[in-house]
Amino acid sequence: MRFLSLASGSRGNALLVEAANTRLLLDCGLALRELERRLAARGADAATLDALLITHEHQDHLRGAGALARRYRIPVWTTAGTWRRGAPRLGEIPHLHLITPHHGAFRVGDLAIHPFPIPHDAGEPVQFVFEHAGRRLGVLTDSGAETPHILQSLLACDALFLECNHCPQMLANGPYPPRLQRRVGGEYGHLSNPQAAALLARLDHARLQHLVAGHLSAKNNTPGLALEALSAVSPRLEAVLSVAHQHEASGWHEF
Repeated sequence: MRFLSLASGSRGNALLVEAANTRLLLDCGLALRELERRLAARGADAATLDALLITHEHQDHLRGAGALARRYRIPVWTTAGTWRRGAPRLGEIPHLHLITPHHGAFRVGDLAIHPFPIPHDAGEPVQFVFEHAGRRLGVLTDSGAETPHILQSLLACDALFLECNHCPQMLANGPYPPRLQRRVGGEYGHLSNPQAAALLARLDHARLQHLVAGHLSAKNNTPGLALEALSAVSPRLEAVLSVAHQHEASGWHEF
């Protein structure tokens, strides 16, 4: 398996996941032309995508999703709640598959995909674990808190893409008005650096070959603070830790 972040942050998110002969995109929060440009820069082509998964209906996760699905006739997988709220912006989708957060695993080509619900201020938000040949990639962003089900879902992952959205002190002292601070830092907002570290400490991270800090706030966090929080969980994590950025794609993470 391998994966890369095409963009991660409040202005757009997209994660490319591959296994054997299957290539899918998790979220498409970039405009279509920019998505195509970043894919091409990493040796990929949107026409080769087997599926598009959408976690929830916020603009930074579905901005280019409808245009992408229509241009390349790509099947879209999402929850009924996300579709209900996101349909006006998504427009017509040629091939739509509705799932529930407790759907159980489904397959797209060579990938088994395990959805799980997350607490976020959206219609029916969901995240995923991707599995192939015994290897597991877990993704958790846009979650205001951890839950027992999230922890159970992310056990025994070989790679983890984990939200480190904000530093609580920077959020409290930053430019956001109080109402937005409460939303971001609330139970249906985004994981802070300490929350992400606490969640990581409760997981068995001995198998981790890649740990990527994602969805960092441009105004309420820094890569250095996110890395410091996660690396403090265990010294061995420093060797597998990196940060996904908003304005450029990452390299491939293979495992």
